[in-house]
Amino acid sequence: MLSSKKRLDNAYKNAKIIDFDDNSKFILFSDCHRGDNSFADDFANNRNIYFHALKHYYSEGFQYCELGDGDELWENISFNAILNAHKNVFMLMKQFHKEHKLHMIWGNHDMVYRNPNYVKKHLSTYFDAKTGEDVELFKDLAYHEGLILKHTRTGQQVFLTHGHQADWWNFLFWKWSRFLVRILWKPLNVMGIADPTSPAKNYKELIKVERRTKKWISENNNLLTVVGHTHRPRFPEPGDIAFFNDGSCVHPRSITGIEIESGDISLIKWHIATKEDGTLQIVRTVLEGPRKLIDYKTE
Repeated sequence: MLSSKKRLDNAYKNAKIIDFDDNSKFILFSDCHRGDNSFADDFANNRNIYFHALKHYYSEGFQYCELGDGDELWENISFNAILNAHKNVFMLMKQFHKEHKLHMIWGNHDMVYRNPNYVKKHLSTYFDAKTGEDVELFKDLAYHEGLILKHTRTGQQVFLTHGHQADWWNFLFWKWSRFLVRILWKPLNVMGIADPTSPAKNYKELIKVERRTKKWISENNNLLTVVGHTHRPRFPEPGDIAFFNDGSCVHPRSITGIEIESGDISLIKWHIATKEDGTLQIVRTVLEGPRKLIDYKTE
């Protein structure tokens, strides 16, 4: 059985490299868990916040990196149900993709996407009921286990992956977990009972996963690493272990993400705020940062 160290090594070794510089802009979101808009669809509560945020990033020229668990394919058997529930989101993602600004990573809840044939079959086109024809969606989209953002001038690397490599149960036994979620936890989730195998719901598991990931980062010359998976945002100080987590898009009433812009990194939150006149608006708040990426570089 591969250790979490070996699994993270593999993700890093096989990662796709994306060159960037101080003019590049990236937004990192993960753990959207887009579902079918049923009671069990945690994403549905934040869909308007997420769509508004993504629209902002698109118009500002950002590239979008999704760090796994974008689609909830444990509770939902087919991608079609998810597409139909959140069509506006996928149409926006399609725009990113057309401009080569969409970078996708698979996580444990959408592990099926590590099979290129599955992606090609299910995500290339969709059936448009209006015209009665198949329409292009994500042509030639590739999912990766990891991505490396490599700075063209400084050579600094930012490693992106989902983070479930440090969670042996959810990496090796994802099919068994998926079965349990579909049969057992989805109906219980609707009643408010959490799945104890998920590090997002189980604090002990979360600490273990974070500890293993930090150990790997330390052993790899404190490589700046951004993960998702546990849903717990992390933003270290320069000099500490360079372990970042972008949080999730299924927090109650808010989504969190990480922005990389002008050579800086920030942890941000989008949420609904009330204006003086009682109307609601979606606002962006900086939680941590901005910090210079280069401050995390170790020679």
